Amino acid sequence: MNSTVETTTGRTWKKPSFIANPVLRWALIIGTAAYIWWALTSLPFDWERIQQGVPRAIRIFKGAFPPSFIRGELLFDGFMESIKIAIVSTLLGLGLSVPIAFASARNIAPRWLYIIGRGTIIVARSFHPVIVAIIFVKAVGFGPLAGILTLTIYSIGFVAKMLAERIEEIDWGQVEAIKAAGGATFVTLLYAVIPQIMPRQIGLSIYQLDSNLRASAIVGIVGAGGIGSTLLNAFGRYDYDFALAITLCIIGVILVSEAISGRIRRNLW
Repeated sequence: MNSTVETTTGRTWKKPSFIANPVLRWALIIGTAAYIWWALTSLPFDWERIQQGVPRAIRIFKGAFPPSFIRGELLFDGFMESIKIAIVSTLLGLGLSVPIAFASARNIAPRWLYIIGRGTIIVARSFHPVIVAIIFVKAVGFGPLAGILTLTIYSIGFVAKMLAERIEEIDWGQVEAIKAAGGATFVTLLYAVIPQIMPRQIGLSIYQLDSNLRASAIVGIVGAGGIGSTLLNAFGRYDYDFALAITLCIIGVILVSEAISGRIRRNLW
């Protein structure tokens, strides 16, 4: 798109730069380029190993085609376990996220409770689900329980944060009206706050279920149950054709899940 426009007065209008100060703009560009160069030259790339890895990758891809669906029962059981993990963890996460969200809303909670609530969200969001899954696998052992606990923490970190921000944006006039009528705290929350945040809560619930379904395949790779564990075992046995079949099924399930959840969210809004 042309950034200059001829005005009726004969003067040329030029789109302003994102950073008006030219010295600061060029310093930022040069600094960014210098950092990228420094990062690329200082990282320990083993080019010899990379060259050796190319033919190894070719052998893996050759062994993966055509994909093998001969162990369909094992594939089905892995997906069913992932679905169960996603549903249970979503329900647990949503149940815990609602009170944490109210505790994390500045306009609802007292300051001491706000600090506790925000601290809980920060801790839940601080680590990638794979790291949390490794911790729970070490704590409770391999299997779906570690996956459920991991994705519950993952759900709290996202849902509680987004819901708390929605609570802070509510129309305070409805709250004052209920209080003026003599409504207690619980009544005020039930009739003035919850109706305003319910559409967002429904949308977040659907999104988080979709997200947990995808994440269950990832955390399973470290032993937290589900189809990810099946995929890891396939790679461990060098069954690359079965691993490709699992990967294709994961992609297909995620595409279907994304389409369904997207359609529901559009209808809600």
